[in-house]
Amino acid sequence: MGLSAETIITEALELPSTTRAMVAERLIESLDLDESMELSPEWRDEISRRCREIDEGTAQLIPAETVFKRLYAALQ
Repeated sequence: MGLSAETIITEALELPSTTRAMVAERLIESLDLDESMELSPEWRDEISRRCREIDEGTAQLIPAETVFKRLYAALQ
């Protein structure tokens, strides 16, 4: 590895915010990569559909705070 982590971070911070977000997402996804876990084609399609809806702005997203409030209320 030719570049130090600090150099990579410094250069990444100079990227536009949308590009930084994409880089961050890819890095986080790489931490969750489990080579032994194989997704079915149906799940891959579902994930792609949901991501596409989010990207297109057609998904109805619910803030985590709202979801947790509803869950806590349902448990009581």
